Amino acid sequence: MAQKILKMQRIGIIAKPHRPEVKKVLDGLLPWLAERGIEVFLDTDTAATAGLPSAVQKSRIPSLVEMIIVLGGDGTLLSVARLVEGKDTLILGVNLGGLGFLTEITLDGVYTALEKIFREDFIIDERMMLKSNILRQGERIAQSTVLNDVVISKGSLARMINLEVYINYQFVTGLRADGLIVSTPTGSTAYSLSAGGPIVHPSLDAMIITPVCPHTLTNRPIVVPGDVGVEVILKSKDEGAVATFDGQVGFSLREEDVVEIKASEQKIKLVGSPDRNYFGILREKLKWGG
Repeated sequence: MAQKILKMQRIGIIAKPHRPEVKKVLDGLLPWLAERGIEVFLDTDTAATAGLPSAVQKSRIPSLVEMIIVLGGDGTLLSVARLVEGKDTLILGVNLGGLGFLTEITLDGVYTALEKIFREDFIIDERMMLKSNILRQGERIAQSTVLNDVVISKGSLARMINLEVYINYQFVTGLRADGLIVSTPTGSTAYSLSAGGPIVHPSLDAMIITPVCPHTLTNRPIVVPGDVGVEVILKSKDEGAVATFDGQVGFSLREEDVVEIKASEQKIKLVGSPDRNYFGILREKLKWGG
């Protein structure tokens, strides 16, 4: 969806730590932005990589800027997405290598992309996010917002786990499996795809519920409307099961713990190029027609 925004004046940069190419990128990008009158805010790790003393706490950056440049891969962008939830901050993902479904701008194209952004020649790709709560005996013990998925899995144990799945408080199925993935359309090309789930266009408001190695082969992935509430109850007595948010933050689960999942009230805003489209990215990343 194309949108106009106010002239870009403040930009945050958050980079994946310990990537050798990050310093070289920053050495060129920071003076280039300064020449154009852009005030730049760096988090602590990124500032240390650039050899600069001034830094801002990462969690504060979304409130200070109009856009955040993410230097890294999809994992780095996922962590930033959780920071900007509830704000209008734009995110520009710059891929430093790897698959990169979300970080679609390459290093070679970063300056061209920024010039277009400053001319307001870009699109805003709004993506659905999920909010999740973990309840234990009716008390919330953990919560998180995700862009890709919430995964309930057996953890390091070799045995399967037993789950019950409800949608809008209606019983759907009992499940014995290695785990269960509840993903957004954005996350449909991540872990869910590896587990046999469908590719769902990111513009849709939907959730994909994908079993991981189910004991009963008739337990198949299902796509449900984005306005429903999903509840997953752990029925296994053995310890070791975990709930993982975007593959980055995990919490241990106990028998009868409830994982609640629903759509977030606000969507995240990714900056995209008018010259690229979702199907072109799929062809490139998944080698369609190769």
